[in-house]
Amino acid sequence: MVMVRVTGLFAQGIAGSAPILMMVAVFAIFYVLLIMPQQRRQKKWQATLAQLKPGDKVVTSGGLTGAIMSVKDDAVVLRVPPDNIKIEVTRSSIVTLTTAEDRP
Repeated sequence: MVMVRVTGLFAQGIAGSAPILMMVAVFAIFYVLLIMPQQRRQKKWQATLAQLKPGDKVVTSGGLTGAIMSVKDDAVVLRVPPDNIKIEVTRSSIVTLTTAEDRP
């Protein structure tokens, strides 16, 4: 009789922590599949923005395409065709980068 009660209490202890273990497992899966890759992508993009140089062709979030003329602390000066207008935009507004070496 005592053995049955002890076994029953032990089983309830394990079963009581099952929902917590499931939540931890789901969070771990989400972290590995969603959060970690996004953080890696973000770090890689920040490194790319830090290495901008004159001559690189870029596209901004507003849809402007142009070549970088000069680089400042947190901004770049673009030359936008067809009239070669100079525009200063922030680095964070750049969404696509095509380096000078990639051009034919």
